[in-house]
Amino acid sequence: MSDDRAELPPGLALSWGVLPVQRRGPKPGLSVEQIVATGIEFGDRHGFEAISLQKIAARLGVTTNAMYRYVSSKDELLVLVRDAAWGPPPALGDGDWRDRATAWVKAQVDRYAERPWLLDMPIRGAPITPNLLRWAEVLLQALDAIGLSHHDNLGCVLLLDGYVRGQASLTRQIQASDSVQVQAEHVGAFLAPRLAAGDYPMLTELFTNQEYGDEVDDDLEFGLHRILDGIQVLVDSR
Repeated sequence: MSDDRAELPPGLALSWGVLPVQRRGPKPGLSVEQIVATGIEFGDRHGFEAISLQKIAARLGVTTNAMYRYVSSKDELLVLVRDAAWGPPPALGDGDWRDRATAWVKAQVDRYAERPWLLDMPIRGAPITPNLLRWAEVLLQALDAIGLSHHDNLGCVLLLDGYVRGQASLTRQIQASDSVQVQAEHVGAFLAPRLAAGDYPMLTELFTNQEYGDEVDDDLEFGLHRILDGIQVLVDSR
């Protein structure tokens, strides 16, 4: 079977285990797996900006030029690191489609919590690597029996994926913030009378009842249930 890797996006062939033809010479002392694992280690310890060919080469005791025997560019490296860092999705269980979609969303939330630097990874198109496609596949399978078209099911996957990314990004920013949380008692005490005097009746009531804050977990559940309700409305309309 012919395989013109030059026509493929960076990292695609390698992610599927299609290795470049080895040149004559000494046997390679490293592997793509070692390089990718080191990239993930840097990401876990120091964040996305720490993932570079130069730093990985130094850690592995080779020159940067030697790295190009294994990966052709930083773009290729990042594609491979992203796919390996996500890993395969968990089993979604035997519940109905809502239960399985909820399990999928929470599994993605957990992965972003474990590796928030994945939010910084560049996205240059639809998933094409094995693990990222597997995440899409398991949710598509969960939605397969609800009566929507394949196109609509894919739209549901993209909707839920975007929702998770937004919530994960919000959570990371709140957790990284050094500012006073808006639900703090002294902040509420300061704002409540000013909101009342400034014609913010809805917000005044929320602050007075201590219902305005950074309860991201509650926001995640609320938004997720509304999305799933909307999908059910679409199903019923078909």
